[in-house]
Amino acid sequence: MSAGDLAAGERDALLQAARESIAAHFQRRRPHLPAATGALAEKRGAFVTLHGPGNELRGCVGLMRSDRSLLETVARMAVAAATEDGRFDPVTEAELEALTVEISALGPLEPIRPEDVEVGRHGLLIGYGSRRGVLLPQVPVEHGWDRETFLAHTCWKAGLPEDTWRKPGVELLGFTATVFGEKE
Repeated sequence: MSAGDLAAGERDALLQAARESIAAHFQRRRPHLPAATGALAEKRGAFVTLHGPGNELRGCVGLMRSDRSLLETVARMAVAAATEDGRFDPVTEAELEALTVEISALGPLEPIRPEDVEVGRHGLLIGYGSRRGVLLPQVPVEHGWDRETFLAHTCWKAGLPEDTWRKPGVELLGFTATVFGEKE
């Protein structure tokens, strides 16, 4: 969960792009984004998480994979986190200044065995039948979960019984993420 594969300037550019994209959405204009070069030009998934005062979750939306640059994916997911996370009322323009932005730039999805899941290192995607659920690597750390609790909550997020991760035929994919935010 470190910011390992992105330089400080790249992390700053992504955070600025996220905030600028939300502001541009409210002002009904195109965002002013930097050029997507280096790691920012890589085609990879990302999640943008928005927190309000008191660290309350205000939105979290992302893509596991993207055919667009990381910069463009972050810009699009920032607006989606502010306006399309069905768990919350849309963010208002008046809230924007009080929000903090966190970005999870994802590594590739790879099959993983339950016993190989490392809390704090891996995020999980579980699939069984038509159900899918995702939890980012920072979630079990924030809640103090062990591996089995993390697996159970990923099942729950998919709307599955908590022990589904033990069933034959379940799809379990792990991924790493570079996680950073404005609080740092």
